[in-house]
Amino acid sequence: MGEPLRFGLLLFPDLMLLDLAGPAEVFGAVPGAELHLIWKSCAPVTSNAGWSMGPTTTFADCPQLDVICVPGGRGQIALMDDDETLDFVRQQSAGARFTTSVCTGSLVLAAAGLLRGYRAACHWMSRDQLALLGAIPVADRVVRDRDRITGGGVTAGIDFGLTVVAELYGPETAKLVQLGIEYDPAPPFAAGSPNRAGPELVAQAERQARTRQEQRRAATEAAARRLEG
Repeated sequence: MGEPLRFGLLLFPDLMLLDLAGPAEVFGAVPGAELHLIWKSCAPVTSNAGWSMGPTTTFADCPQLDVICVPGGRGQIALMDDDETLDFVRQQSAGARFTTSVCTGSLVLAAAGLLRGYRAACHWMSRDQLALLGAIPVADRVVRDRDRITGGGVTAGIDFGLTVVAELYGPETAKLVQLGIEYDPAPPFAAGSPNRAGPELVAQAERQARTRQEQRRAATEAAARRLEG
């Protein structure tokens, strides 16, 4: 297995809990791996679900990571012009083996200038916004482009995590992790992507998310102007 590798995930206010929990469960299942949950302080952070979690380290104390991962969620919008967070992600990315994200976390990577010219995944509602920040949107569940690995929306974080583990430790280790967490999805409905859900369900989901998506796009457009400036 070689030397233990360090995985770090941002734990920021109002993040989508499963964006973090999916890959964290996968990374943490690798024998000897170090798993860090990172924020500006070690005070408890409240997720979108209202549950509080405690970071294990801070920006200032975090060691150099082999994998830096940015989850998504409503709180991602506030990170788009958060210089302290963007600077931390840039610094870690410079020394990491892989710079990664789940869901709308890829917009944070792009706002930091780390996806310009890279193919990347994102949640389907926000995927097109990647192009505003110089990235190349791809409608895949997991996308690898050189040392960037990005996952699509929410549940794709498990597929993403297994992909990262396979890249670092080999497919057999990833398969053992998959078996250990019994990841054998068989959803009760074929409605997990816009292509399968159909136009009526997609339109309903977009209506419900309209306010958040308008806020997200405004933040992305502002980040694009910052990058151009």
